Amino acid sequence: MMVEEGVGPELHTIITREEITGVEFDWFARDAAGHIGQFLAVGDSSVPQAALASEEWLERLHVALDTLPEREAVNAPAGGFDLHLAGPQQRGAYVYEALAGQPGHYRLVAWPHTPLRVSELSAELQTYLGTLTLDVALGTPRLFIGADGAARVVE
Repeated sequence: MMVEEGVGPELHTIITREEITGVEFDWFARDAAGHIGQFLAVGDSSVPQAALASEEWLERLHVALDTLPEREAVNAPAGGFDLHLAGPQQRGAYVYEALAGQPGHYRLVAWPHTPLRVSELSAELQTYLGTLTLDVALGTPRLFIGADGAARVVE
């Protein structure tokens, strides 16, 4: 891993694409409405560069979401989804899974009835997620998200 200075006095460990190729890597983004999505890259290394900027902030966000109380029952009607991964949805996040063999393509596999909003997180995590804002609404069934962070709806 490469380490370089980030914002403020902290060092940030940059995650490389080589590290996430072929392994499970989860990353997060938000939409303009302030909803949060967790993206299961499933070995796809074409995640947005901003998602690789800080292993430490990514871990902080994971911990913050994992320690929130569950808000609702599992809502994962997409099929083929491991229910043990439904925790983020039960806490209010949209959950997307990468489509095998289609880099950058994701399908919605679980969605909250009552979405978590970025404003419910700490100011620091709100700032971090601000670097990962998508130009599409979370809850859209299929998305393409490029390594540059550009996103579009896939019909």
